[in-house]
Amino acid sequence: MKKAFVKSYGCQMNVYDAARMVDLLGREGFAETAAIEEADVVVLNTCHIREKAVEKVYSELGRVRDLKGERLQAGRETTIVVAGCVAQAEGHEIIHRAPAVDVVVGPQSYHRLPDLLRRAKAGKVVDTEFPLDDKFDHLPPRRVAGASAFLTVQEGCDKFCAFCVVPYTRGAEVSRPVAKVLAEAERLAAGGARELTLIGQNVNAYHGEGPEGGAWTLGRLVRRLAEVPGLARLRYTTSHPRDMDDDLIAAHRDCAALMPYLHLPVQSGSDRILAAMNRRHDADTYRRLIDRIRQARPDIALSSDFIVGFPGETDADHAATMRLVEEIGFAGAFSFKYSPRPGTPAAESPDAVPEAVKRDRLAELQALLDAQARAFNRDTVGRVVDVLIEKAGRHPGQVAGKSPYLQAVQIEAGPDLIGRVVPVRITRLGTYSLFGERTEAASAAAA
Repeated sequence: MKKAFVKSYGCQMNVYDAARMVDLLGREGFAETAAIEEADVVVLNTCHIREKAVEKVYSELGRVRDLKGERLQAGRETTIVVAGCVAQAEGHEIIHRAPAVDVVVGPQSYHRLPDLLRRAKAGKVVDTEFPLDDKFDHLPPRRVAGASAFLTVQEGCDKFCAFCVVPYTRGAEVSRPVAKVLAEAERLAAGGARELTLIGQNVNAYHGEGPEGGAWTLGRLVRRLAEVPGLARLRYTTSHPRDMDDDLIAAHRDCAALMPYLHLPVQSGSDRILAAMNRRHDADTYRRLIDRIRQARPDIALSSDFIVGFPGETDADHAATMRLVEEIGFAGAFSFKYSPRPGTPAAESPDAVPEAVKRDRLAELQALLDAQARAFNRDTVGRVVDVLIEKAGRHPGQVAGKSPYLQAVQIEAGPDLIGRVVPVRITRLGTYSLFGERTEAASAAAA
């Protein structure tokens, strides 16, 4: 049997897309393999958000090129595919820099992958079009790989933040129709998924067509998905503060299935830098929004994204970010040094912040965010939380799952619990996980 190796970089959207490419290749007779040396087709599903991510792809392509040569000497052919956002952004340049690549395909065209592989037998193929047809209509039925699954409901972004390539690589905001989302959710639940994470580049801008016409909000979609038999938990990511409307906030208050953990990127605490980023909100607007969300759902925990060293950022701007983090408090966060992306407005700025300054500011911010995350996790010790058991643990006799707050939890139990939500008393804090014991006591959320 032919074998395919698919490696994904970057966001949850890429994880979803990589899984769908595996489904597509499966329909063509390819079995997925985790051993790249066995693969007849190697797919690198790429991310273009940061410069290092791009260079990592080219470094990986060098290794795959060598593997392709070794396999050819043994009489076995290998087709190399570069997919995703680097493919969309760089197109033919990838073939120029890495001639061993056979197919380049963007994130809106990967449903054509089987045909592209056939065409590649006659020569290099590049497909970075934004097709008019809905790629989801061409994808095979989803395979369920576990108790949790991603479900794409929205793609693209219309915000045009000055640092971001997403509008150029993923295109304009498009929402999938409600009926199609529900049908996929029902298939996933029937296959054993207990938790769905709704994903999109700007997921809370969701405006999919409802069954009777008219656009549904994400809040309305969440409420309807909560009625799907078998589904116990719902999440969504990634969001923009400007699209956090009253209906979605109310869904956090009213919908028990919607988990009390919200990733809501702010990027900076400086109004001057937020304006330069074209975020179109200021720090106080974000603070007031968080107050409204916490009023609706007092037990909610927050995570965010931060960029340090954006062009023109001063010590005062950085201090404003530190103040915002101290005031709000985050259970988790992702923080990065600014990385100029070709074609974005910020990349043309002459006010670059020195690398050493960016490094020091990132270290200071990350130390504060890490301390807040540790404090949040410590506060969980002694509490009873509901844990969705997803897989076997790291050691025999253990199983692992996630709390409502996306914390990894390990307990001593058998595999019969996989796929179930069970109350767990958290007993201690590990380096990367919480440890607990199953209990009959109800969690605070269930009480």
